[in-house]
Amino acid sequence: MDVGAKLRSLLRLFFLAAVLMSVAVLSAITTIRLTIHGRQETLPNLVGMPIGEARRVVGALGLQLNVEDRLYSDKIPADAVVTQMPAAGTSIKAQQMVHVLLSLGPPKVSVPDLIGRSIRAAQITAVERGLTIGDVAGLYWSQGEPNQVVAQDPPPATTDLQSPAVNFLVSMGPEPPAYLCPDFKGKFIGVVQAELQQAGFQNIKVVSIQSPSVSAGTILQQNPPAGSKITPDTSLEFQVAQ
Repeated sequence: MDVGAKLRSLLRLFFLAAVLMSVAVLSAITTIRLTIHGRQETLPNLVGMPIGEARRVVGALGLQLNVEDRLYSDKIPADAVVTQMPAAGTSIKAQQMVHVLLSLGPPKVSVPDLIGRSIRAAQITAVERGLTIGDVAGLYWSQGEPNQVVAQDPPPATTDLQSPAVNFLVSMGPEPPAYLCPDFKGKFIGVVQAELQQAGFQNIKVVSIQSPSVSAGTILQQNPPAGSKITPDTSLEFQVAQ
């Protein structure tokens, strides 16, 4: 498997996990709502129903309808319900929410090749082609400039779309060097701060506290603790005797 295929596979796994998590949360919310006392209604089948009609049917039952998203569909006409949650036949309390996905009709666009472009340029091009921006994830990537698209989903030239959203995996540049944090306790803050800044650490916070038994400027506590993995981007905090 080449590098591009591996990146696309990583991107798909990332966004599949996000979708599954969203569905799980939504299902949990629906389950909790169904436990509330009140009049029960049996939810009809809304799939294939135009959104206006679906709203009237749901409203007549004392329920509410929310459009979660829109998907391409070769089978369901535009602006009709593709899927619903809870499913048809479910008993649901009055005033509760019914979630639906609407059809965009059959796909009419071909996904452009956005790999290698800056994320901003890629997003502009996607929107100009009638697509929407999905999720954007970043990873350290030695072969890509910072903010450069290294993978996309759907892949370039895809026409059989289910969703108009394009998801991006973006380079954050080479991974910065990592170090094991030393034990600075008992050392003088002036010396430690100078050494850290020389090594590229700039996010340093010093908090002075009263400690009459210790020489002023002595480090009493540190965060992250000794042995932690740190990079030049890590924020370091020291409590120092006043």
